[in-house]
Amino acid sequence: MKVKNLSYILFCGLILSACVTPPENFPTVPEIEYNTVEFVETPGSDSLIVAIDFRDSEGDLGLNPRDTDPPFNNLDYLRDATGNLITYSNRPPNAPSYNPLDWEINPVINNIEIRDTVWVSINPNHFNIFVKFFIKRQGNYTEFDWSAPPFFTTFNGRFPRILNEGRTQPIEGTIRYAMLSSGWNIIFRNDTVRLDVHIQDRQLNKSNVVSTPDFTLQQISRN
Repeated sequence: MKVKNLSYILFCGLILSACVTPPENFPTVPEIEYNTVEFVETPGSDSLIVAIDFRDSEGDLGLNPRDTDPPFNNLDYLRDATGNLITYSNRPPNAPSYNPLDWEINPVINNIEIRDTVWVSINPNHFNIFVKFFIKRQGNYTEFDWSAPPFFTTFNGRFPRILNEGRTQPIEGTIRYAMLSSGWNIIFRNDTVRLDVHIQDRQLNKSNVVSTPDFTLQQISRN
């Protein structure tokens, strides 16, 4: 995935395995089920790994690095009423203050480098796996917003194409999505956490949402 200017403790990765089979009556809209979640500590970045099982009738799952044309482009560039790009120096009153999610420095647009800071919006269809974090306190869940200060990031990501380009067939398998950080213990400590996950195919069909059981990092730690 491409995520701009991540905090130094955050970055994302992916582990993917798939079993390609010819079952009948698989859904056009991908279906997923929760499999496992585990926490792996290493001398470098620790891994929070969520695994989901999937089924899809067309096999149109996954995006490769070259899949950046609309609708899979990373960013949309905001423009004013006359069609001009909105730069930080001429931003309207409703524009956010500078942060690495809402503003892009010297972007390349239509193969031309714009020597300025431009207001942007992240295109959600750039991603195909979506993860939300919730902290449970006194029986209530509160979403942990990674896009807010001080992180200004996301743990949504991309997994690669499962079938070679041009192939279409029913598939099922398991996606293991590894979110890497040296700060998991710092951020969540002994918190009780839940993850909500869904995926999206290349026709932009969204799967159902699955939730992990409540967990602490210690409970799911793998030695």
